[in-house]
Amino acid sequence: MTAPTKKRMPHGFAGLLALVLAAIILIAAHRVLIHLEHASIVSTAPEIFALKNQGLAFQRAAAHSPDVLPIYGSSELLRPSAPERGNIFFRTAPTGFQLSPVAGGGANMLIWLQKVGALGSTLRDKRLAISLSPNWFCTPKPGVQGYIGNFSPMAATEMVFGTALDFGLKRDIAARMLQFPETLEPKSFLEFALRRLASGRLLDRMVFYAVWPAGKIQTVLYELEDHWAALNHIKRQTKPPPRLQEQTIDWSQFIANASKAKSADAGRIQQPSQFDRKVTRGSRDVGFLTGVKTSSAWVDLDLLLRCLTTVHARPLILSMPLGGEFYDHAGVSRSARDEFYRKLPALVEQYHFPVVEFQDHDEDPAFLIQHSPHLTAKGWCYYDRALDDFFHGRLPRR
Repeated sequence: MTAPTKKRMPHGFAGLLALVLAAIILIAAHRVLIHLEHASIVSTAPEIFALKNQGLAFQRAAAHSPDVLPIYGSSELLRPSAPERGNIFFRTAPTGFQLSPVAGGGANMLIWLQKVGALGSTLRDKRLAISLSPNWFCTPKPGVQGYIGNFSPMAATEMVFGTALDFGLKRDIAARMLQFPETLEPKSFLEFALRRLASGRLLDRMVFYAVWPAGKIQTVLYELEDHWAALNHIKRQTKPPPRLQEQTIDWSQFIANASKAKSADAGRIQQPSQFDRKVTRGSRDVGFLTGVKTSSAWVDLDLLLRCLTTVHARPLILSMPLGGEFYDHAGVSRSARDEFYRKLPALVEQYHFPVVEFQDHDEDPAFLIQHSPHLTAKGWCYYDRALDDFFHGRLPRR
């Protein structure tokens, strides 16, 4: 009876040893990949590419770097391709840091809060910036295509099965995410978990905890895939690192020079024909104020601020102005627009975060391109100065 047992013991030990060695190799490879991501941060931080937006590896590397300021935004971070644009201007760290944009056309707060929840403790005490598009807050139902196009299954899964956010906050986020079923149709397991979170019932909560290990396995697989994709990007697409060089910036002169070089698109109204006719100023205030009052963007902003508070991040909230010349032309008065400028800081300051909404540039025709949520060279100069003030611990100027 004992002889067969003695023969099997070495085979069992060999199998266990093989598993241990495989685990050691995987852990070592994981550490090497993370080291490469951190070592290449000078090159990757200023760049905008899909993997940074969809994955988390480069976002984590930026969060770990003391000389990088992450900024989350939408298409305003992608254009124009001018030297004043933040990631270009700070590329060589002229004031001691680089700007690392995470952006995609139409990306919004519900997208960013999933990234914040996924990054979790990585963002503890980390300075970062959030760039808002004011138009989201002026319509009852902001467009959904941007959310669908920027949705990251990896970030959503890591947020849901991570430990950074409390159950109540996850429940509120899940309820919002379920309003976009198009993103969840191919991810039935994620949808199942979100429905358990959103229900609020004790039984569903128990079921969620029962499937939690499977969710953690899914996040590990996502992370491995993300790290290998990051390695491929570093090997094949990473640009040579810029030569970092500190400079003394005369911000007043910098802004003055950009103001003189007026964009050909700045100050020009290019809107559909219905806006060509004269509209009585203030005649559309009621509709505008209704949009500001009922927009779901306020719910998403509040959820984002709760996430940032929970992970102990240190954000700066930036918002472009509304583009007053266009709104005047469209029949929305300045007094009506002031409701947005009142409501935004009132919400953000509840969380004790700094906020800059550039209200004084509401009717500055040189601040935005074509009265759209895209900054001109002059607009970017003001953004750059606010970001520089914030990074260095100064009160951001408007």
